[in-house]
Amino acid sequence: MGKPKYIYLVLSVAGAVFTWYFNLQFIALSSGDFNIMAFIQGGMANPAASSLTMDITIAAITGLTWMTIESRRLGIKHLWFYYIATFGIAFAFAFPLFLFNRERALENNNTAAL
Repeated sequence: MGKPKYIYLVLSVAGAVFTWYFNLQFIALSSGDFNIMAFIQGGMANPAASSLTMDITIAAITGLTWMTIESRRLGIKHLWFYYIATFGIAFAFAFPLFLFNRERALENNNTAAL
């Protein structure tokens, strides 16, 4: 088990914790209601927010495309989970988790080749 694998796992946890910290703040400010339209509008509230929103949107589309190709190449199962996790939790959670599992698949493939 290599060190990068554990770094990816820690980043995945951080991606879930830090994004949901702010998501819960948003929900609290919205009287306990998660209004998806208000959330999207907040992501486009000013040029800085719009820049970050477009940045993560393009990164997520690129990442999901690569994860699809890589999961087929390495035989990583349950690709659907990463799509749901990207939109239901955060791309900052799903992408490093995929990288963690990719490292595991690479280790298993190397072990099987021996």
